[in-house]
Amino acid sequence: MPLSPSSSAQAAREVVARSLRDLRKQAGLTVTEPAERCNWHHAKTFRVENARTAPSAKDIRLWCSACRVPDQAEGLIVQSLHAESMYSEWRHQVRNGLKQMQDNLVFFFRKTQLFRVYSSTLVPGLLQTEGYAAAVLRAVADFRELPADDGAAAARARVDRSRIVHEPGRRFVLLMEETVLHHQVADAEAMAAQLGYLLTAGAIPAVSLGIIPMATRERKQWPRETFHVYDDALVSVELASAQVKITQPGEVAVYLKAFEQLRGMAVYGADARALITKAIDALA
Repeated sequence: MPLSPSSSAQAAREVVARSLRDLRKQAGLTVTEPAERCNWHHAKTFRVENARTAPSAKDIRLWCSACRVPDQAEGLIVQSLHAESMYSEWRHQVRNGLKQMQDNLVFFFRKTQLFRVYSSTLVPGLLQTEGYAAAVLRAVADFRELPADDGAAAARARVDRSRIVHEPGRRFVLLMEETVLHHQVADAEAMAAQLGYLLTAGAIPAVSLGIIPMATRERKQWPRETFHVYDDALVSVELASAQVKITQPGEVAVYLKAFEQLRGMAVYGADARALITKAIDALA
């Protein structure tokens, strides 16, 4: 079954869109009539009803008034806000700075007992050293055209947040592709420090660190987009444009199945350390 990281968010949007379309039809209105009553172009009605444009709270209130059911507006507004919270564009998440984005995750981390992380691109944030994290966040700031003045503070915040791996009562199952070890996102010194830390990270009692070798034959799962599973309740998928939060049990189960297959292809312990050592030697 293919993974579709934005499907939960889109499905939630479509529920709201169908409800609005049903209200219009029940009121006996044509597609153009809500536009006239709401004072917007009829093309917007089409976009809203087809879940191409997310309606604002004001839009929903105007729509329900036009359909003579103003009492249904608040319920639909709550549904719409929930749908939009599932798909969070990075440009909105970083508008208060990179450090604030790191700090926002602390409370959520504290509520989670079992972390499952698969990364095909970077060392998982929970195992990043400060130098490596700083380089990653500088690249993020550059790509998002953000001021880089809080990059160092954001890197420290990420490392501080990651100390949770040393606290009792939680488990961390972390997987990465071997190619991650060779992605030189930082200078040689920072990369050496990061890889050196990974050599010992697998010895942290709560951490299971697996690396999927490049030479793996007949892969059951090809490299996927980076995703995090928090307990069995939420999957967070990192796209280039946004972070998608998936909560529908059926879709969470798809990611759990993919994770288990990826975990089965990974190597651990001495075999994982051998791959890390190979990457360190390649830095010379």
